[in-house]
Amino acid sequence: MQNSLLTKAFFSFLFIFWFSTISAQDTIPTETQVDTIAIDTIVIRKTQEKIKHIPRGANLTNPVISFKQTKALNKPYKRFRVPSFWTNINKFGINFSEVAFVNWNAGGNNSVTALGNVRFERNYKFRYIQWDNNMEMRYGLNLQENQKLRKTDDAVRFSSTFGYQRDTISNWYYSVKANFNTQFSNGYKYPDRTTPKSRFMAPGYSFLGAGTSYITKDQKFNLYISPITQRATFVLDQDLADKGSFGVEKAVLDADGNIITPGQNVLLGFGFLVTNTWETKLYENVGLKHRINLYTDYLIDFGNIDVDWELDVSLRVNKNILTTIGTHFIYDDDILFDEQVDANGIVTNPGRPRLQFKQLLGVGVTYDF
Repeated sequence: MQNSLLTKAFFSFLFIFWFSTISAQDTIPTETQVDTIAIDTIVIRKTQEKIKHIPRGANLTNPVISFKQTKALNKPYKRFRVPSFWTNINKFGINFSEVAFVNWNAGGNNSVTALGNVRFERNYKFRYIQWDNNMEMRYGLNLQENQKLRKTDDAVRFSSTFGYQRDTISNWYYSVKANFNTQFSNGYKYPDRTTPKSRFMAPGYSFLGAGTSYITKDQKFNLYISPITQRATFVLDQDLADKGSFGVEKAVLDADGNIITPGQNVLLGFGFLVTNTWETKLYENVGLKHRINLYTDYLIDFGNIDVDWELDVSLRVNKNILTTIGTHFIYDDDILFDEQVDANGIVTNPGRPRLQFKQLLGVGVTYDF
């Protein structure tokens, strides 16, 4: 009996313990101590812009075209061009001078003179390299009353200079230069028109050498010094070559004046060359241009200097009208004057060199293209 009571008490204890466990799981304690974090909620709102309605159609309510609503450009429109290291100069000019007399008591002949000139330049400049190319051509004619047409000017000149600069601070260059000069047509000692004194490539001069150049930044001043220069004189007209014109070896004649050995057509020399060109403005519309060549030969009469000097002053009236005053000096001991010939045609006195001088005054029109 005692054992049955103990058994009932034990099961009663188990029932009470099981019931209390289930009740604890189904209920939430009223007071619980836990760690808490307070968080403030932030709401960011962005106002969206209203989409604008852009019409895509064309307004054709007034399709009338009126030029009164537009204005012409003051200057011509310039198209964009890719920058180039080349500088191009193209100039054409023609000068006129005229004299007319009507019942003029002091006398005189009516005359008209025209002189045309063309100049082309192609110059390249980039960093340490500079290459200048220049070609100039001139030709002039004069017509006087009771006289035939005469030539007043005739020249073809080409020059090319290649320079290398060690740095961009100095104006000195290592240079190689080539020059060539000749003329277009025959030259005479007027009024004699039977015996030409000069012809195309008779003479023709070429210079080729190396040296140094001093060129300013604006390229208006150019001084070239070459201690190593080869000069060639061409006389391609055989009659002039047989006479020994312009310094070439003349023909060898027998006692009767017959040619045994024809004259040479080319005379080569080796010497020292100095050239200088300079352009500047004297006044607002007055410009000065100067060019000079000085040459002496090491092999033939060293110290004797051949001079070729041009000096031009230009007075510009406007963009296209120009007045030019020019002078040209030449001294070359290979060009002889006052030749004396006997009755048999044999030269008894070859003559002597003289200073050659030419002066020009003209008003003309120039055009750049």
